[in-house]
Amino acid sequence: MSESDGQSTPQDTREVIMEATFRALSKHGYKDLRVRNIGEEMDMSRQVIHYHFDGKYDLISSFLEYIIDQYEGSVEVDDETDPRTELDVRIDRCLFGPEFDDFSHWDRMKVYHELYAYAQNDAEHRALFNEHYDRLRESISTVIEDGIEQGAFRDVDADLMGQLITDVIHAARGRRIALGHEDAPDEAKRAVNDFILDSLYPPQ
Repeated sequence: MSESDGQSTPQDTREVIMEATFRALSKHGYKDLRVRNIGEEMDMSRQVIHYHFDGKYDLISSFLEYIIDQYEGSVEVDDETDPRTELDVRIDRCLFGPEFDDFSHWDRMKVYHELYAYAQNDAEHRALFNEHYDRLRESISTVIEDGIEQGAFRDVDADLMGQLITDVIHAARGRRIALGHEDAPDEAKRAVNDFILDSLYPPQ
């Protein structure tokens, strides 16, 4: 609510709809989801959904952007953070997620990965996932490049290393969600530390 007039702002309304979409997707899945299911998860009238979105597809496209923004905007480091620490922060955030008031990181990742699976047959949604993947990979590669320039890391192909780390993150999340391997993120983090990040240091 806006403190000045007691009315919901467009951003408030969008967040209400997005969080209702989380709840509806968690219950019904993407294939069986109907706009009315989302309306049932809101205190607002279902008509507000039709006012803001042109049907289910438009809503889900905005929902994907909402999920991605939550994760991409949740990593904070300052200029004094050394490259290895920043890599740890970024990898941990991808594997273990930020804190949420409602729905855990894995509740959200379950929905994310269901939509990810459907994206193979959807060019627009596949483009959103590709852009997210590219930004994640680039954010990791950039830290590695900075570490090389500072002399903290040995000279490696930063883009390829960033891609490897990003792929390990995606595989671990998928294994936990699809196969129920709850230790997958912790195992991936240990493997990344021992076999990837430690290899970045110059030989003594």
